[in-house]
Amino acid sequence: MPDAIDKVGRRTLITGAAMIAVAATVRTQNQPGQPAPATTLTDVPLAPSTTLTVERRGDIALVGFNRPAIQNRIDPPTRVRLAEAFYRYEHDPTLRALVLFGHGPDFSRGIDVDAMQAALTSGRRPPAGPETLDPLGKSSPRLSKPLVVVVHGDTWNLGHELYLAGDIRVAAANTRFGQDENTHGRFPGGGATVRFVREAGWGNAMRYMLTGDHWSAEESYRMGITQQIAPTPEAALDAGVAMARKIAACAPLSIKVTLASAHQVIDPVEAEAMSKLDAQYTALYRTEDFLEGRRAEAEGRPPKYQGK
Repeated sequence: MPDAIDKVGRRTLITGAAMIAVAATVRTQNQPGQPAPATTLTDVPLAPSTTLTVERRGDIALVGFNRPAIQNRIDPPTRVRLAEAFYRYEHDPTLRALVLFGHGPDFSRGIDVDAMQAALTSGRRPPAGPETLDPLGKSSPRLSKPLVVVVHGDTWNLGHELYLAGDIRVAAANTRFGQDENTHGRFPGGGATVRFVREAGWGNAMRYMLTGDHWSAEESYRMGITQQIAPTPEAALDAGVAMARKIAACAPLSIKVTLASAHQVIDPVEAEAMSKLDAQYTALYRTEDFLEGRRAEAEGRPPKYQGK
């Protein structure tokens, strides 16, 4: 009998300790101080003037880029809207998973370079307010809830880096990946220098970042970046939604702790490199090589870089 009592006591102690650990881990997802108040991620329907759509489907949400006329290139205002949507998703207790995708023929060709350059040179880059979360997860606080990213068509540069920032990644068979900033006098400043290397290995990542060559969905799957390939863009989005629904059916605290535990492995190693990316990227916008890259692209000729 004493042994039985001891076993029950130990089980109670272990269970209690586990629950305390779970609660503590979940609490650490937010910044120090009072927890952020609950928010509501509201629907933003598809319309010609809407650059980022939001659709709620029960306890999951779909967020979609909508600038198809310029291959869903992301300008500063759209990037801020995405950061705001991530914040509201994070703090909306009714939502358990989010799917990021793109409307039109492509997921995204990355940054709208002209709009970004204009914002940087004019000093009018839209500021990120307090109710935002960096979609690239380069700074804290980060999402503590799951992100599924679904891509198709051209998925280049910042588009690919948003893909790398997802927890689970689904690609349509027609996806054309690229990380070709170095051919334009820029560099992968959205996290590929960290995450692409981590996920695909040094040689695979450098093979594409240093040459600017593009690659297929099958190659992405081979490298371990993509978890599932679907035959069409529509099937890819359906697969991403199905994945999000499976996640949403699990216990939300368990999901949060799983993500938090995994991030304890990678975040301390990556934090310093991630924190320097914005300054490194902005500095390249002021170089002669960057300007030459823009001129060459506009004139349809090979660039002549001087290392200045």
